[in-house]
Amino acid sequence: MTPLEQQGAAAKAASYVLASAGTERKNEALEAIAKVLTERKKEWLEANAQDLEAARTAGMRPAMLDRLTLTEGRIAGIVEGVRQVASLPDPIGRVDRMETRPNGLIIGRRRVPLGVIAIIYEARPNVTVDAAALCLKSGNTCILRGGKEAIRSNRKAAELMRAALAAAGLPGDCVSLVQDTSRETANELMHLDAYVDVLIPRGGAGLIRAVVKEAGVPVIRTGEGVCHVYIDDEADLDMGAQILFNAKCSRPSVCNAAECVLVHRDAAEGFFRKALPLLDRKGVELRADPAALEILGTRALPAQDSDWDAEYGDYILAVKLVDGLEEAVAFINRHGTGHSEAIITKNYFKAQRFLNEVDAAAVYVNASTRFTDGGEFGLGAEIGISTQKMHARGPMGLEELTSCKYVIYGEGQIR
Repeated sequence: MTPLEQQGAAAKAASYVLASAGTERKNEALEAIAKVLTERKKEWLEANAQDLEAARTAGMRPAMLDRLTLTEGRIAGIVEGVRQVASLPDPIGRVDRMETRPNGLIIGRRRVPLGVIAIIYEARPNVTVDAAALCLKSGNTCILRGGKEAIRSNRKAAELMRAALAAAGLPGDCVSLVQDTSRETANELMHLDAYVDVLIPRGGAGLIRAVVKEAGVPVIRTGEGVCHVYIDDEADLDMGAQILFNAKCSRPSVCNAAECVLVHRDAAEGFFRKALPLLDRKGVELRADPAALEILGTRALPAQDSDWDAEYGDYILAVKLVDGLEEAVAFINRHGTGHSEAIITKNYFKAQRFLNEVDAAAVYVNASTRFTDGGEFGLGAEIGISTQKMHARGPMGLEELTSCKYVIYGEGQIR
């Protein structure tokens, strides 16, 4: 067996133990994880500092450095997320349907773990803990494969969590990290169907598309975020400017950040007067269509066809003028990735049409796309934002990491 096959076999064996561990034991393990991450955060920060130094030397751009960075405040937030997951209702064992058939059979449907979840992700060490916590509470073991940029941070987090699991009486192999960050190992993980029940990629569009194309195990597609904000001609322009600024600039590297703003032609001049001073604070580069360029002038660059499908993950924003709601919806459905879309309008009927006609996991009226997040939706942390329609869609919390089994009680019935 290869090292990864051995890791998969260990995760599969641990999954049978964890599936029947019970809520109390899982919560004890989560509290142990929260405690060790707090008590030994200095070690985690030191490992992260080494990752950051290497990333800066390699020329990593600032937005990606932000995703890689751990601070005491961010660790406190991660730990709080673990404790929030512990406080959430346990979906495992819940019976969501029970009925008696005419032949006397009692048939119920019970929530069960998916089993072994593999997660391939990029330079975000917080994902290592968020994913492990969610998998643990939902009764799933996880095999984590982070990017090479965060390998030191991830190794330390995995080491601490495995120690906490053992202290709580659960197998350390409930959480494991792939130590080799080569492409060959990632490809092997994508085909580890003897042990892995589902694979979840988290990262940029290139990573996600590669995993979907290459994987031999079932994949839940997450994270591609070409998100739009549409400014209607009946919008509150001050509100629209503030929402766009938040959606683009509060954290441009994440998947729920806005990448394109669509502006009704009749609102364009007034909107840009209010939005540009805000965007200028962060030096946002604008890439505009010809109609928008006539208003923006040298403040923007001409947009290329590729800009309408770009997930920049940076302080770059595509700008397009549209004639109205119908054109905006058609454009979003053609160029969006099914993640998060927003309309800014005072018109109730336009808002309802936007909600009904836009094909996305999360659709907003007069609010920032940045709210598409498990914590903000009351789900605790989330393992990703699913942009597909099968099994799960939107923020994937505990329930989305479960499947079901049918349980049948009889009294000697035969068919």
